[in-house]
Amino acid sequence: MSSAWGRSVVSALPDEVQAAFDYLPTTLAGNAAGTAVVLLLVWGSGLDAWLWPWLACVGAVWCVRLVLGLRFRRMPPHTLADWTIWQRRAQLGTLASGANWGLAGSLFYNGAPGIAQTGLILIVYTFCVAAMPILATRPRIYFSYLGLAATPLIVRIAAVGDRHNLQLAALLALIVVLTAVLGGSYRQAMARVIELKLRLSELLLQLRIEKQGADDARREAEIANRAKTQFFAAASHDLRQPLHAMGLFAQALRERTRDSEVAPLVNSINESVAALESLFGELLDVTRLDSGAIEVHPRNFELGEMLRSLRLQFEPSAFEKGLALRVRAARRVAFADPLLVERIVRNLVANAIRYTEDGTVLVGCRRRGNKLALQVWDTGVGIAPEQQARVFEEFYQVHAAELTAPGQGKGLGLGLAIVKRLADLMHAPLRLQSWPGRGTLFTLELPLGQESEVAAAARPARLAQALTLHGRRIVIVEDESAVRAGLEALLGGWGAQLRCFESVAGCIAWTRECAAEEPAPDLLIVDYRLEDGRDGLEALFALRSRFGLAVPAIVISGSTMSRVEVLAQEHNFHLLIKPVLPNKLRAMIGFKLQSVSLE
Repeated sequence: MSSAWGRSVVSALPDEVQAAFDYLPTTLAGNAAGTAVVLLLVWGSGLDAWLWPWLACVGAVWCVRLVLGLRFRRMPPHTLADWTIWQRRAQLGTLASGANWGLAGSLFYNGAPGIAQTGLILIVYTFCVAAMPILATRPRIYFSYLGLAATPLIVRIAAVGDRHNLQLAALLALIVVLTAVLGGSYRQAMARVIELKLRLSELLLQLRIEKQGADDARREAEIANRAKTQFFAAASHDLRQPLHAMGLFAQALRERTRDSEVAPLVNSINESVAALESLFGELLDVTRLDSGAIEVHPRNFELGEMLRSLRLQFEPSAFEKGLALRVRAARRVAFADPLLVERIVRNLVANAIRYTEDGTVLVGCRRRGNKLALQVWDTGVGIAPEQQARVFEEFYQVHAAELTAPGQGKGLGLGLAIVKRLADLMHAPLRLQSWPGRGTLFTLELPLGQESEVAAAARPARLAQALTLHGRRIVIVEDESAVRAGLEALLGGWGAQLRCFESVAGCIAWTRECAAEEPAPDLLIVDYRLEDGRDGLEALFALRSRFGLAVPAIVISGSTMSRVEVLAQEHNFHLLIKPVLPNKLRAMIGFKLQSVSLE
């Protein structure tokens, strides 16, 4: 305890000195009042000869302490050496004051019973007790003060010699000793308080250091996260472009060749592009979730239209596996973010098709009170009970070789993790039920929307199995020559009449120069990110300004990090993310043109 006390005293020196000078006005006021009482008690007692010298000593010490207090306030110390000097000055003033009270007891006690002698004893003892809170942390100074203030009075009382005064001296000595013991206890309590204060200060300092370290780490993590996000955005655009072009060229080659040996190679290329597209989509979705770039914008919307659009996207892949993709698109209105709901259902349907080898994938919606249960059923192999709790973890994949067909990409194990995080972002409960060997059911619970706030949408025409674009006029705006050439080869092979531009400026110039009788295009296919930092929406707006807002449009983007999806809703166009598989492009074109001629 002594080492801790010594360390506490050194560390608490500024606080101790500050407290001493903070108490100084009260101390000086108390000394002045005590002096006035002594003057009243002694005046006219025959001891006046000693009164004036004593008053001179008291006044001198009082004035010196007042000057020190004023100087301390004007010029507070800063270094430890300065604090030590001021501590000594405060202690000397205290001891001088104690000596004055001891001198008063020695000079003015005459042994005669009366109020004067009793009052003198009480005043001296009162100052001994009053010094405890200020001096107890410095035991040597406090004991010295007690000795200087009380010992002369005790000796003077005992020196009278009669029985009464001897008893009084003994009693007063005992009281002073008990006061000294009490001061020691008070000192120990103060030591614990100071120790706790120092420990608290150390903890606060450590907390500030750790908080600063945590803030620095958070800033570094944010910088790294932004850098990762920017990298993925750039990589998304730059790496998707050649994949997009490769898929278009492969499909054009497939439709032009009659060589039976080439067809499997083209199919393999398309499968590789599809696998890479899936991997890109999963990685970028996780990146956007980690960076907090995905915001929830709930509104009333009809689920049927969204589900029919998803059917157009997944019917080709379901048909290729011999599966029946059924959508029960009854008129149901939900109150949620339609973009996030579509992503969730898209991932669930893709997952169901991937892990179902025979049977049906069913997407439907049913009402349950004031909620809607959006469900995706499949007749696949199912998920074992011990694995169901982990399928929503990132990078976790069900370990069963039979779950994917030969040549089918397994993905990164992010699809269901993304689904779960998007559902949590919307506070929409997501439940999994699975029966090994029989199938799996995912249920997303959404709030029921208000039908009165949803405009009735025209039911799109059902697409057939092949697309012909004979006589259809399509405008393409694409700055990547390989992608532009791939679109020309593919759409030209489907019989479309194409007008292609490599820049926004060229497209805008054409809209200004074309004849008034120029027929409106049937469809606009525009790349989002074009040359010199310009985007395809400028070209889209210029074309619609020339030919009318009703011209259907598809915007193709190589990045999912932008807010193009929100713009798609605001300006009535559909968004496709590169690389766009020919089947998806064909389905989207048919949907936009509402054609019924497909092969």
